[in-house]
Amino acid sequence: MKKTDETADTPKFAKFRLGDIVKHRFFPFRGVIFDVDPEFANSEEWYNSIPAEIRPRKDQPYYHLLAENAESTYTAYVSEQNLLPDGEGGAVRHPQVKDMFVGLKQGRYELRRQRAN
Repeated sequence: MKKTDETADTPKFAKFRLGDIVKHRFFPFRGVIFDVDPEFANSEEWYNSIPAEIRPRKDQPYYHLLAENAESTYTAYVSEQNLLPDGEGGAVRHPQVKDMFVGLKQGRYELRRQRAN
């Protein structure tokens, strides 16, 4: 009898939502989620640049963040297993936040409505 991979057809549900403020489990940065991939969708070069001992699985949601640390702002691509809810509750200072979101309500950003061209 042939074994099947039970996880292959299992739908993946994202733990976090667009607008959620999260922090990295290991590294000192936080950010607001502006997009999510149901599973890894970046380059192999990027993936292999992560040290093997902390490299996350590919079969999980990956989040695009407008991120900040003590020195700068940037975009980050982070696996779900490496994110935690942010306990600070304050605004994220990334300059693109105002382009994508209208404001912060109850610890979460509200998406800006897109206008058709």
